[in-house]
Amino acid sequence: MSVIVTAFDQGELVAEAVESALDQTRVPDAVIVVDDGSTDAGSVAVIERLQEDARVRVLRQPNRGVGAARNAGIAAAAGTDVVAVLDGDDRLAPTFLERTVAVLEDDPGARAASSWLHAHGVIDAVVRPGGGSAVDFLHRNACPATAVVRRDAWRACGGYDEDMRSGFEDWDFFLSLVGDGGHVTVVPEPLVEYRTAPASANVRSMDSRLELYGRLVDKHRDVFERHLREVLLALEARAIDAAGRWEDLVAADPSLPVGEVTYGDGGMAAAVRIAVRRG
Repeated sequence: MSVIVTAFDQGELVAEAVESALDQTRVPDAVIVVDDGSTDAGSVAVIERLQEDARVRVLRQPNRGVGAARNAGIAAAAGTDVVAVLDGDDRLAPTFLERTVAVLEDDPGARAASSWLHAHGVIDAVVRPGGGSAVDFLHRNACPATAVVRRDAWRACGGYDEDMRSGFEDWDFFLSLVGDGGHVTVVPEPLVEYRTAPASANVRSMDSRLELYGRLVDKHRDVFERHLREVLLALEARAIDAAGRWEDLVAADPSLPVGEVTYGDGGMAAAVRIAVRRG
């Protein structure tokens, strides 16, 4: 079992990520750091320091994006059956590998495993992705980027798409991983320390969410077509839930404007309910 840590201009955070990988109750056979062309002097110094640690192997490449960095690290982990992928600004709780690798050992149908997240930084929250089969990944990403993956399943699905450098590369990978069967299991414990920041790639990708989601639909069209009914119902259920939360907030605070009353999407009925609840 190997842990792949990807790094790009993340300074001392990469050293923290590596330390969390080394400090596991189930110790990995190797920790491979892939430096994706860091240029910041402090970050380069951290990578050079890590090269002096006999427990760590460092690969360096020109900047090609996180997908290419992960593929390079996994390819370099020859002879291992399972690889864990970890971003350089995140950390693993000590039992992450123990709990997730056990899932793969006990469940042959699981092609990858991860856990809930403890989000810290800008927010402090436990985030609970659900995992699942292909249909569960068609309307939202159901697994964190940090995950343990069967190396033969990574190879069979073609790995990470190295052309996806604007976001959603994790979502795309999981769709490729389980598109023809199998599933991803998420351990119901917050074993990934996920750092949140305003300028993070995850936050920036939301500005292009529709475009990026369209690329997923185009690329995985056969899977979407097979599960069209489930996808549409899941998207509608999410819209209903979001609208219900908005309705509760507006109904509870008369100072908040209702805004334009929309038609055909439940907006008019919501406006009526809000008016009644406000008295």
